[in-house]
Amino acid sequence: MRKRAIVIVIDSMGIGAMPDCRKFGDSEKCNTLKNVCEFNNGLNVPNLANLGLGNIQDFKGIDSVENPTGQYGTMVEKSKGKDTTTGHWEMMGLVSEKPFATFPEGFPAELTEKFVKATNCGGILANRPASGTAIITELNEEHHKTKFPIVYTSADSVFQIAVDTDLIPLETLYKWCETARKILTDDGWNVSRVIARPYKIIDGKPVRISKDRRDYSMVPSHTVLNDLKDKGSRVIGIGKIEDIFSKSGITHAIHTGSNKEGLELTLKAVKGELDLDSIAYDKNAEYSQANGDFIFTNLVDTDMLFGHRNDAEGYGKAIEEIDTYIPKIIDSMNEDDILVITADHGCDPTVEGTDHTREYVPILIYGDKIQPKNLGMITGFDFISNLIKDWIF
Repeated sequence: MRKRAIVIVIDSMGIGAMPDCRKFGDSEKCNTLKNVCEFNNGLNVPNLANLGLGNIQDFKGIDSVENPTGQYGTMVEKSKGKDTTTGHWEMMGLVSEKPFATFPEGFPAELTEKFVKATNCGGILANRPASGTAIITELNEEHHKTKFPIVYTSADSVFQIAVDTDLIPLETLYKWCETARKILTDDGWNVSRVIARPYKIIDGKPVRISKDRRDYSMVPSHTVLNDLKDKGSRVIGIGKIEDIFSKSGITHAIHTGSNKEGLELTLKAVKGELDLDSIAYDKNAEYSQANGDFIFTNLVDTDMLFGHRNDAEGYGKAIEEIDTYIPKIIDSMNEDDILVITADHGCDPTVEGTDHTREYVPILIYGDKIQPKNLGMITGFDFISNLIKDWIF
């Protein structure tokens, strides 16, 4: 039976401000999970508690159990960042010593003029840091008058392009994003991600369409995903994983429109019921029987729908929904499988601002052959890449 590693990233579920948080514009009060628990007067997450989540810290409503079923600990980020790309890359073994570029005053004219010329889009709106939901509400009318894309950034290294896809076709938005990615890469702007932010007018209001979002990341130099693929393992990305790694090291991928869909697809993958042929990059590829598979899932709703929108109640409900799937996934695992549940950064919905927060993250590890224990404080998210290599190889 093939060994398998399953990693589920609960996007932005940080557990406390890191000592250097001030350098990233964050408060020492940041603790995404703890503050979400406090806001909701506790969370109903018995399965995460059984794995040891409540043993890591005192989270209101998450019990500390006497005999956790998993290994549990806290990971410290080594990379200079607090964003999705940096966090996921480090998990897979690539530590980013140089932070990605940010644009608190908006993008330089040199860059925007080149983008407008290359896309022939006529012009851009916004060009400043903004909340995605707020900026499309503010500029939707002007967007419809001019047909110019809404281009904005945040405290993170992102070049985001929003359009109403009933006005500008989705395919055009994707092409504009690909053009932006090429310019940013070729000209050395060191921008982590270009993000397509499609929306539609629903009941008279602009509403973002999550399932059609796409991320265009820089290509990582080398990660454990490349090692796995080169040795004949299947590397299955669920959610925005293939975007985060620009498909590097991925053999199969499927996007998701919600956490529920991501959890259902992960469960199918663990059960062996996911139609891999339909999501394979190379349908003629042959995979080694000697090395196992890697299932890599990102659950983005906690970050995108609730963290950035300061919705602590919604954030809590999203964690509770994730918790309900843990027994199903565990019951479907083989004796040679390992499950890792973690996060990539923070996005505390209870503190001022709507940006990511520089935080520690939890790690929970489960498997029939895993001895439960307290892992304590772990330096580096790349602990996970070493774990995967040791497990599968």
